Amino acid sequence: MSEQASYRVAVRALCDFTAREGDLDHRFTPSPSAQEGIAGHTLVASRRGAEYVAEMPLSGTYKSLTVSGRADGFDPAECRLEEVKTYRGNLERMADNQRALHWAQVKIYGALLCQARGLDEVTLTLVYLDIATEKETLLSQKASAAELETFFITQCERFIAWAEQEAAHRAARDAALGALAFPHSAFRPGQRELAEDVYRAASTGRCLLAQAPTGIGKTLGTLFPMLTAMPRQRLDRIAFLTMKTPGRRLALDALAQLRPDKQDAATAEGEAPRVLELVARDKACEYPGTACHGDACPLAAGFYDRLPAARQAAVAQGWWDREALRDIALAHNVCPYYLGQELARWADVVVGDVNHWFDRHALLHGLAQADEWRVGLLVDEAHNLVERARGMYSAESDQQRFNRVRRSAPKALSRPLGSLARQWQALGKESEADYCLRESLPEKWLGALQNAAATITNHLGEHPEDITLELQELLFEALAFCRLAESFGDHSLCDITQKGRGRALIGLRNLIPADFLTARFQAAHCTVLFSATLTPAHYYRDLLGLPADTVWREVSSPFVARQLEVRIRRDISTRYRDREASLAPIVAELARQYEQTPGHYLAFFSSFSYLEAALARFSEQHPGVPVFAQTPGMPEAAREAFLARFTPGGRGIGFAVLGGAFAEGIDLPGDRLIGAFIATLGLPPFNTFNEALKARLDRRFGQGDEYTYQIPGLIKVVQAAGRVIRSPEDQGVVVLMDDRFARPRVQALLPNWWGPVSSR
Repeated sequence: MSEQASYRVAVRALCDFTAREGDLDHRFTPSPSAQEGIAGHTLVASRRGAEYVAEMPLSGTYKSLTVSGRADGFDPAECRLEEVKTYRGNLERMADNQRALHWAQVKIYGALLCQARGLDEVTLTLVYLDIATEKETLLSQKASAAELETFFITQCERFIAWAEQEAAHRAARDAALGALAFPHSAFRPGQRELAEDVYRAASTGRCLLAQAPTGIGKTLGTLFPMLTAMPRQRLDRIAFLTMKTPGRRLALDALAQLRPDKQDAATAEGEAPRVLELVARDKACEYPGTACHGDACPLAAGFYDRLPAARQAAVAQGWWDREALRDIALAHNVCPYYLGQELARWADVVVGDVNHWFDRHALLHGLAQADEWRVGLLVDEAHNLVERARGMYSAESDQQRFNRVRRSAPKALSRPLGSLARQWQALGKESEADYCLRESLPEKWLGALQNAAATITNHLGEHPEDITLELQELLFEALAFCRLAESFGDHSLCDITQKGRGRALIGLRNLIPADFLTARFQAAHCTVLFSATLTPAHYYRDLLGLPADTVWREVSSPFVARQLEVRIRRDISTRYRDREASLAPIVAELARQYEQTPGHYLAFFSSFSYLEAALARFSEQHPGVPVFAQTPGMPEAAREAFLARFTPGGRGIGFAVLGGAFAEGIDLPGDRLIGAFIATLGLPPFNTFNEALKARLDRRFGQGDEYTYQIPGLIKVVQAAGRVIRSPEDQGVVVLMDDRFARPRVQALLPNWWGPVSSR
C-alpha cells in the first residue's frame, strides 16, 4: 500500500462499489435518525476505556488508489477495532448482504490500521446498538494483517480499473472542455454579458444573482461558461437545477449542443461530460404499485449483481436522459430509477429538480458532502426558490388520516395511538376557531406524536407483516414532523386548522428558509441563481440566506420599449370590496383592445371565482369573441389543449389565474400571443397567516409588508407580462388594471426596459 496515488475513495464508497450483492430491497426497515445515530456512537464510545480512540482517521494507498476514512473506534488495550451500527427492531432480520457490507467496511479499516500501526493481528468487531434498549450486540473475529492486506488488495483491484477509467475520463473531459467552443456563430444580445458574469462567479467561488430577460438564451448562457470553468476551477460536478420539467428539457437541449464530441468529429466520445437527468421515482417506475424489493419487482431481484455491467454500459454511452437511462436499465434488467441514483455518483453534469440540492434529504448535497465534491450550481427560475424552500422545510399532520389508520392498526399500538388521539381531542377543545396560529408547538401533542412514531417504528421492526401502506404513510408523516420540530424556531410557526370534528390539521410552516439554506449555499463552490424576475436583490439575499458577498447583476435586455405598449387603468380597483364594480370596466377594456387589434390575448385574475365572474360577463356581452379558460385542478391534457389554442394567426382570449400554470414557463412567440391583461396586483390574501408572516419578516428584516405582499405579488405580475414579448421581433401590449400600479414604489419593481407607462 505505498505506490503513488492519483485517485481517492472513501472506505464506505469503496465497499458500496465492491461489496454489494443480491437484491435491491426498499421494504420499510425502521432506522434511527441521523441524530440518534450520532448519539448512539457517542454512547458506545462513552462505555469504553480511557485509551479508546473514537473517530480514528485512517488512510492507505494501493497502486494509483488512495483509500481513507474514519474508523468508529479502536481499543489499543484489547487491540480491537470497532465498527458501530445503530438499528431498530430485530437484528436477526437484517439482510445478509447488509451484514456483508458492514464486515467489508471493518476489514478495510483493519487493513489500514495494521499498516499504520505495524500490527500483526487485530480483533474486528461489529457493534450493533439497539436505539430503543441501548443494548449492544458484538460480533467479533480475529484477523491477521496478511489476510486483511489480501482482502484490501482484492477490493482495490475490483475498484482500481474503474478508478483509473474515472481518472482518465476526468483528464480527457477537462481537456475537451478546455477547448469548448460556443455552439453558435455569435451570442444573442445580453447572452455574452450573462456568460461573462457566470464565468466570473465560478472563477471567484462566489454566488451570483443574475436577472436576465426572456429571449437571451439563459440556459445556454449559463451552462457554457460553467462548463468552460470546470477544468480551470477543478469542479467535480455541475448541477443544473430547475423548478419544472420543461426547464430540464431546455437544459438537456443546451447540453446536447455543447457536447465536445458533437462539435468536433475528431474528439473521442469519452471526452464528453457525462450528463444525467434525475427523474422522480413515480415517473421512472416500470412497475407502478409494486414494492421495491426482489420478491415483488423483477427489476429489483439481483439488482446489485447486474449493476456493474449496467454501470459500465452507461459510462460507455455518457448521455443519460430519461429515455437513454431507461434503455440501458432495461437492457440489463435493472430498475431505471435506482440506476439513475447510482449514476449520480459518476455524472459530470446532473440536471434535476431543486430538491436534489436544497431539500432535507437531498441526494446531490449528500453525495457532495460525502465525497467532498467541488460543485457549481445553476438554479433556473430562481424567483420560485423562496416558496419551494418553504415547502421543503414545512410539515403537516392530519387528524382525519390518523383516525382512519388508528381504526385498523395492530392492537399492540392501541395505547400510544390512543394517547395521541386524546391529545388531538384536547387541541380541538383548546381552540374553537376554524384557524389559529401558535408561536410554539403543542408540547403534549408533540410528545404523544413522538411516542407513537417510536412505538410504530419499533413494532414494525419486530413485526414487518403488520406493515400497511396507510400505516407506513402515517409513520413517515409523523417522522417528518418530529424531525422538523427538533429545529423549530424563529424561522417557523405552527398553525391549526379545524375543518370539522375529527378533521384538524396541524402545520409546521417555514417562513424564513434562509436558516436552512445558508449551509447549502456554503457547500457549493459557486452558485448562479438566474431568472427574469430577481428584483429586488435584498429580498432574495435575506430570505434565501445568500452569502454576504453575493453579486447581483441585471443583464441588459434585448427588447426595447417600442416593442411593448404598457397601459395602466387607474380608474379600476381590483380590491376584494370593489370586484363586482370592476367587472364592467375590465370587460370593456378587453373588448376594446380585442376589437382594435384582433389576435390572441391572456387575461389574468387573482382567483378562479373572479375569473369566472369576468368570463361570464364577457361571454354574455361579446359572444362573438372566442374565449377559453383555465379551470381548478386542470389535468395535463387539458393544459396542453389550452396552449394549443394559441396558434399563429389565431384569435381569442384565454382567461387564467395569476401565478398559475399559464402565468410563467410557457413560450408563445410571434403572434401566438400579442397581449396580456392583468386584473390584480397578485398580492397574497390578507389573512391571519400572512399577517403573522408579515410580523415575523418585519421583526427579522424590517421589510414585513414588502416581503409578504408587495414583492411576491409583483413577481407574479412581471412573470405573466413576460409571456408577451419573447423575441426582439415581437410586438404586444400589457394592460395593468388597478390604480395601485400607478404608485411609484410599485412601478419601481417593473422591468426597466418597459419604458414610459401610460395611464388613464
